[in-house]
Amino acid sequence: MDEKKPKDCDAVRGASFAVRDAAKQLRQRQTDAEAVLWNALRNSRLHGLKFRRQYPVGKFVLDFFCRSCNLVIEVDGGIHDELQERDEERTRVLESYGYNVLRITNDEVLNDLENVLNRIATTAQHQSLSRTPLPELGEGQG
Repeated sequence: MDEKKPKDCDAVRGASFAVRDAAKQLRQRQTDAEAVLWNALRNSRLHGLKFRRQYPVGKFVLDFFCRSCNLVIEVDGGIHDELQERDEERTRVLESYGYNVLRITNDEVLNDLENVLNRIATTAQHQSLSRTPLPELGEGQG
């Protein structure tokens, strides 16, 4: 017998339509740090890795997500200092899905983008060891 999926649920990622709508709104009003990082990641600019921004997964909207290496990048502003427990729980849940979560602050993105991109590339490379190897760090950026 066919089980019917709930009308408010996306079967692919388990995200409700409300979460998907929230993701769309977040894409339309991204922070300065998110805009800077997205410009560096979009169109597979970092080692050919395809990132999606404001990507709905379950009850969460991920700031950036690379499916090929199951890497979640969360860009945290100052408000996250007050939300550490919530962020830690969110990270635990995402890790239970098999994702690796990399948290980066707005200040890091805005003041040290090169280091942030190196951290992302290194993390992605470690996640991809069992998959097709990425180019060496420093190659394929641009």
